[in-house]
Amino acid sequence: MRTMRETAFDPTALSSLPIFPLPNCVLLPGGLLPLHVFEPRYRELTRDCLAGHQLMGVARLRPGYESTYYGRPPVYERFGVGKIICSEELPDGRFALLLRGVARVELARELPADRQYRLVEARELCDADCDPTDARDHHHKLVTLCDRLAEVIEEGGSQLRELARAFDSPGACADAVAAALIMDADVRQELLEACDPMVRIQRTLGHVSHLLCELAPCSESVN
Repeated sequence: MRTMRETAFDPTALSSLPIFPLPNCVLLPGGLLPLHVFEPRYRELTRDCLAGHQLMGVARLRPGYESTYYGRPPVYERFGVGKIICSEELPDGRFALLLRGVARVELARELPADRQYRLVEARELCDADCDPTDARDHHHKLVTLCDRLAEVIEEGGSQLRELARAFDSPGACADAVAAALIMDADVRQELLEACDPMVRIQRTLGHVSHLLCELAPCSESVN
């Protein structure tokens, strides 16, 4: 098992970024994604990534992709970029990978095919400005709710507490908590596409509140 050093995201990699299209898979910044790589084209992608910047786009396939899966089926234009933080090449040439989401990007154009896999030019999506006091208040509320949720879940409570405190930015905190707790691909896609951090943190707050009320029934909204 090879563990990669975690470094800052290099935006120059977006000029020629390999993408790994997957059905119903949305990688949010701060989230973790284990991958089992077995198709020859994605083995080639993995080897090239490991030899270079260790970055790949994880693009969600649009519905109806099945008929063109082995070509260039359409993907959602906004997708996550993951950095390989752990890799293992298996004896038969397959790979076991662990990615950490490092950015949200938008597809600018697909590049000519000179590899078995797809390469795109992408541009990074930056957060919109928001009221810092409002964002700080919502951030504190999300941390508090995660603490309360950690008390009632069967396992992973300490990890949830640590995760909620691992990011100074409210938007980054919302991304990481959503990546850990929200499984619905459509909701994750909406959060990925939201450049307003207040939208992400409010929606994540709503999800954590809902989970908390399911596990510890409450008579009124959690806040």
